Amino acid sequence: MDEKKNIFEQVQKKTNVKQQDLFKLANSVSQMDLSNETNVRNLVHQVAKLANVPVSKQKEDDLVKAITSKQVPTDFASLAKMFQQKK
Repeated sequence: MDEKKNIFEQVQKKTNVKQQDLFKLANSVSQMDLSNETNVRNLVHQVAKLANVPVSKQKEDDLVKAITSKQVPTDFASLAKMFQQKK
């Protein structure tokens, strides 16, 4: 549990996004059809707003394409591993 808590603390420290907001987002995504372009675009907008980070139209299009074509892992462990490799 300490490792998970530490991950959330690191995310909050780097992004200023609260753990409870991440859980709300994760809960909404868990029921979402990520093969639906409209859903994914809405998700990208939600995440950008939550993190207070602008996303260009090109970046949005790239993210939507990657997610809808299942080029991005959807489980937390795989995502965490992917981000750790980019350090």
